[in-house]
Amino acid sequence: MTDLLNVDDALQIILSRIEQVSSEDIELESALNRVLAQDISAPTNLPPFANSSMDGYAVRSEDIQQATRETPRRLAVVMDIPAGKTPEKAIDTGQAARIMTGAPLPDGADAVIPVEDTDANWRTWINETTAQQVAIYRTVESGAYVRAIGEDIRQGVQVLKNGTLLRPQEIGMLAALGFPRVKVVRQPLVAILTTGDELVNVDQPLTPGKIRDVNTYTLTGLVHANGGVVYPLPIARDSLEEVRNLFKSALQPKPDMLISSAGVSVGAADLIRTVLEELGEVGFWRINLRPGKPLAFGHIQDVPFFGLPGNPVSAMVTFEVLVRPALLKMAGRVAKDRIIQAVCDEDIKSDGRRSYIRVNLVEKDGVYHATTTGTQSSGALMSMVIADGLMIVPEDVQSVKAGTTLDVRLLK
Repeated sequence: MTDLLNVDDALQIILSRIEQVSSEDIELESALNRVLAQDISAPTNLPPFANSSMDGYAVRSEDIQQATRETPRRLAVVMDIPAGKTPEKAIDTGQAARIMTGAPLPDGADAVIPVEDTDANWRTWINETTAQQVAIYRTVESGAYVRAIGEDIRQGVQVLKNGTLLRPQEIGMLAALGFPRVKVVRQPLVAILTTGDELVNVDQPLTPGKIRDVNTYTLTGLVHANGGVVYPLPIARDSLEEVRNLFKSALQPKPDMLISSAGVSVGAADLIRTVLEELGEVGFWRINLRPGKPLAFGHIQDVPFFGLPGNPVSAMVTFEVLVRPALLKMAGRVAKDRIIQAVCDEDIKSDGRRSYIRVNLVEKDGVYHATTTGTQSSGALMSMVIADGLMIVPEDVQSVKAGTTLDVRLLK
């Protein structure tokens, strides 16, 4: 296998030639799972004013010292402060204000007593007019049940960094800070094309010798799952002219990446490599990898190109190992390690290439154990459906004994 490129070397070559795409301004409601392309500093304090964290009564804490249910402190209720309303006046000694959660604290008050710690009746409290007095049943310290100005975020503090993946909580923070639009990394546009006279579209009936196109759908799903958008192309027949024309069509929307499946091995009808050499340049095309040895990488008019194998499992494995890290880098995302160790519970044979064996995982006493999903044929699509991960058999290893611990790349 010495004439085959090492997987790690191949990935290093790929990543050295991949650049992050440009940024764009989008509306905040569309920013979920996008990558931030700017630093965000707080333009204001959060909260911008001191407010109550409970429904209850705003008070001066010094007025209710040593209050208990047996010896309550009675205060005059001088106003009602619903959320969104500015207090009309300050609280004086011996006074309280009925206050709703989120409502601004009036001047003079430094604490809130929850309604359940007063003689107010919950059932009538919300709808009744403000009572003239309230009995307080407990003592609190200054600041109790009060959200202070800037308690969450102080004005000028950096809140989010360039490169942050925007989850719902980051979206909420941006909304709270008043960002209706945000700059994010553009989603890479990936053109996907499949080749083969044997392929028919998913909505077409099967006739003798034909199979349905699977790779367009699996690769589209993988691109979407890793931050890209897809420009699909029709199936290319095994004709040099048709493949060439389809590649030219694929370049029209100015994609950031091209992915093809099939047509990169050594068969008479494998035309992708020929077209790649005509229109661009080949970086490499044979990897010390199983499944997936016939994989081409290069550029067509400065667009990174991956020529994946045609067998569905090979296409998915090579995407996971080599295309996914490149797409994540292009999309401004971090390729997080998804590797665990597991004990192999059966003997495994390999051919000396780095092999990615489909396995199921079971945890026993804190240790993961792996068993194969059955046939490791590169056309056995069901083996990927049921697999929990890909057990990695290193290069130059042809036999793995049961009980051996190996790395497993998680799929679930």
